[in-house]
Amino acid sequence: MLLRTAAFLGAAAAVSLITGGEGDTPAPATGAGTGPAPGPGGAAGRGAPGAPALRARGLPPNSYRLTPMTAQAPARPPAVKPAVRTRPILELPAGTSRSGEMLLTFDDGPDPRYTPGILDTLARYRVRAVFFVCGEMATDNRDLLRRMAAEGHVIGNHTWTHPLIPTLGRPDLAAEIGRTSDVVEQTVGTAPRWFRAPYGAWNRAAFEIGAELGMEPLAWTVDTLDWTEPGTATIVSRVLGGAAPGVIVLSHDAGGNRSQSVEAIGTYLPQLLARGYRMTLPAFPAARPH
Repeated sequence: MLLRTAAFLGAAAAVSLITGGEGDTPAPATGAGTGPAPGPGGAAGRGAPGAPALRARGLPPNSYRLTPMTAQAPARPPAVKPAVRTRPILELPAGTSRSGEMLLTFDDGPDPRYTPGILDTLARYRVRAVFFVCGEMATDNRDLLRRMAAEGHVIGNHTWTHPLIPTLGRPDLAAEIGRTSDVVEQTVGTAPRWFRAPYGAWNRAAFEIGAELGMEPLAWTVDTLDWTEPGTATIVSRVLGGAAPGVIVLSHDAGGNRSQSVEAIGTYLPQLLARGYRMTLPAFPAARPH
C-alpha cells in the first residue's frame, strides 16, 4: 500500500510539472474581466514554444517572452515651432559674431548654369552657405538640391515663383511657401528651417505661415546687388567693404546672368578667410524676439 501511494504521488507531481499545474502562476482573481493575460500561444502563454522547458527549470511560463526594444526607447520629443516674429533676423547672434563669423547666402536658385560654380568654390575652400531656393527652380534641378545637402549646405525656402508677398492673399502665399518646403523635403529628406521673403518684402502672414511650417525668417545685412550685374569688381568690393563679425551677405545664383556672382566669390572668399573671418551656418532655433 505504501509503495502504491508513493508511486501515485510521484506520477501526479510529474504530470503537474509538465502541464503547468497549481503553483506556476497566481490563481486568477474572481470577477468579470479578470484572468491571465493572453500570450502568443493562447491564454496564459500555454502552448508557446519553450514554455514547458522553462517550467522544468522552475522559471515562470512568461520568461520566454522578450521585452520589446521600443519599451526602452526614449519618447520622440515633439516638434518645436518657432515663435511668430514681427521682423526678420538681420544678423548672426552676438555670441557667434565675437569669433569673427560671417554667413554667405544665395537666393533664387538652383540654376544649373551658375549654382555648380558657386558650389565648386565653396567646396574648394571648405566653406558652407545657405541657399534660399525657389520651388519652380528646385523642382527641375533636384540633383543640385541633393548636392547642396550632401556637401553640408543649408537649404532655405524662398517661395515658389518669387512673388511680391504683400500682393498675395493668404491661401496663395501659403501655397507658395508650402509647395517649396514640400519639394525640398521630398528631395533631401528634410524640410527647410529658414525662410526669406523675395525682395525682402515681409508681412505678418509671411511670418505666421513660416512659423507654422517650422521656419525662422532670415534677412541680410550686406546686399551685393549682384542682380543688377554691376561688375565682378564691384561685387567683390561690396562684400569686402561690408565684412564684419555677424554679417549676413546676400548674393544670387539664379534669376538672370549670374556669371559675375560666380567670379566674385572666387575672389572675395579667399580674402575673407585670409582676414580671419570664418564662414558659418545659422543656428536653429534662433534667439526669440524680445
